[in-house]
Amino acid sequence: MNVSFEKSRSFWTDEPVLEGVSSLLNDERADVVVVGAGIAGMSAAYELASSGKKVIILDRGPIGKGMTARTTAHLASASDDGFDELIRLRGIDNASAWRESQQAAIDRIETLQQKLKIDCDFQRVDGYLFAARTEDVEWLEREFEAAQKAGLPVFKQTGVPLAGSDATPALRYPDQARVHPLKYLHGLARAIVDAGGRFYADATVVEVAEDDDGVRVVTADGRTIHADFVVVATNAPITDRFAIHTKQAPYRTYAMAFELPSGALPDALYWDTLDPYHYVRLQPGENNVDVLIVGGEDHRSGEANDAPDRFAALEDWMRARLPSLGKELRRWSGQVLEPIDGMAFIGRDPGSERVFVATGDSGQGMTHGALAGLIIKDMILTGASRWAEAYDPARSPLNAVGEYVSENLTTPKNFAEYVTPGEIGSWDQLKPGEGAIVRSGLSKVAAFRDDDGTLFLRSAVCSHLGCIVHWNAFERCWDCPCHGSQFAPCGEALNGPAYGPLQEHKP
Repeated sequence: MNVSFEKSRSFWTDEPVLEGVSSLLNDERADVVVVGAGIAGMSAAYELASSGKKVIILDRGPIGKGMTARTTAHLASASDDGFDELIRLRGIDNASAWRESQQAAIDRIETLQQKLKIDCDFQRVDGYLFAARTEDVEWLEREFEAAQKAGLPVFKQTGVPLAGSDATPALRYPDQARVHPLKYLHGLARAIVDAGGRFYADATVVEVAEDDDGVRVVTADGRTIHADFVVVATNAPITDRFAIHTKQAPYRTYAMAFELPSGALPDALYWDTLDPYHYVRLQPGENNVDVLIVGGEDHRSGEANDAPDRFAALEDWMRARLPSLGKELRRWSGQVLEPIDGMAFIGRDPGSERVFVATGDSGQGMTHGALAGLIIKDMILTGASRWAEAYDPARSPLNAVGEYVSENLTTPKNFAEYVTPGEIGSWDQLKPGEGAIVRSGLSKVAAFRDDDGTLFLRSAVCSHLGCIVHWNAFERCWDCPCHGSQFAPCGEALNGPAYGPLQEHKP
């Protein structure tokens, strides 16, 4: 199971990626095992398979239907955290490397969709960052100067094509892009298979062990794959317990798709200066009707359970700026992992030689995923990458100590919940479709009653590092606020870093 088993369906979800994929039935051997079949895993698999490596790709659920299916697929070389902040945290050299590498990732997606003849609605567009408030204009000026220092083409302008924004200060970034993420994954998957790569679905990895002879990957049903290298591309890495997870934090983000008359908004990427910010793009439609996709209203995972209010705020914000917006088509949520110093973690897993990870995508998972393919391919094939140092997962972000302390306060606060009362007095109070934390003696229980009245009782203790999970009524899943694990009502893990289920509770 993966996050495709959560309740909401994104605008992209129904697009086929690779169907009819079997589970892993026998022990196998490969040059490289890729764990995770989203944009990062598929990109790494393609780059390695097309270079002659024997590659096996595993996913805990359906292929291509994990967190990548919940993206809004903005392809931007403008940093969503801002270059001014990136330079403060990492210095001008790393900020320039970030800009160069993100541009290379967009270029790679463009090149592959042309080379592999992938019909994925790829289009180069401008990106617009506009001031949400008068007090943000000074920040926008600093961001203009910082982007220029990092080498990114950027232009000042007045006004963006949204209602009431004719005089709004904005920055324009040329040569950004948008893409249909699952159509792109479908093309990559087809090319991987053509190059000899093998996919296995519903294969939950529970162990990655490294020795002098290579690596051993073990699945939940006891199958073993021996390989020279492993790439862990599971959104949040399942191989790491502390080294990376203390340097990034999980956030829920919300997205909606609406009909929009063609021509009502120029095809571009738009985002504002709020924190959390709003982000907008178009997807080409049919019969003179396009699809507008808007996202935002983020919060720390597991620390809010008010999705209806967030969707209402998102829709109100969008309709106020685009009165011609049509009917709602879909609403969904996803999770991003925010690195404390503004740059993803791509490269060797700390303390490993043969295990590579890709995580900490911030709000730019598509470009980070394509970039992971480039970096990890070079590191496996040649031992080095021009961007390896900038994205090194073992780095210590000395200038981000404040962010480190702030983001890691969630864990001790969460552990205090071991001694607090339950949210309701008894699971007998649950109505169909409801979930809540209930105290049972010394234990806390994650209790959910299905629509047919079936009661699920599981330990509320996350199987990763023991934090208390929280109910997500919109997605009907349990979210861990500490490191981003998600669980189905039946207790099965849907998203890393956890791979084991929530333990069954017997009253």
